[in-house]
Amino acid sequence: QVQLVESGGGLVQAGGSLRLSCAASGSIVRIGNMGWYRQSPGKQRELVAVITSGGSTNYADSVKGRFTISRDNAKGTVYLQMNSLKPEDTAVYYCNAYIVTIQTYGMDYWGKGTLVTVSS
Repeated sequence: QVQLVESGGGLVQAGGSLRLSCAASGSIVRIGNMGWYRQSPGKQRELVAVITSGGSTNYADSVKGRFTISRDNAKGTVYLQMNSLKPEDTAVYYCNAYIVTIQTYGMDYWGKGTLVTVSS
């Protein structure tokens, strides 16, 4: 079955940078939109950034200008370059992707998340 595996999370000081990766694997026919969400304790999960299969991007206002989402369709991987990190960016970051498989018309898949902690 399809899996999304995030990597790249960790501890960084405010002002630092991290690059998150999410690799999709399985019997994939096509990957549509891919995105990054985040959730911190006591808060609801929020959209951070999304990128379409054609490369169009959209960002939450809170990260615009600091984060960059990109994808490598050949690798089935989406990235999130996070610069100028702030303590409020601390959260578990989840990868999301709409994936069509030989068995399904298409559905959303989620990674298990990777923790990003920004200290100050």
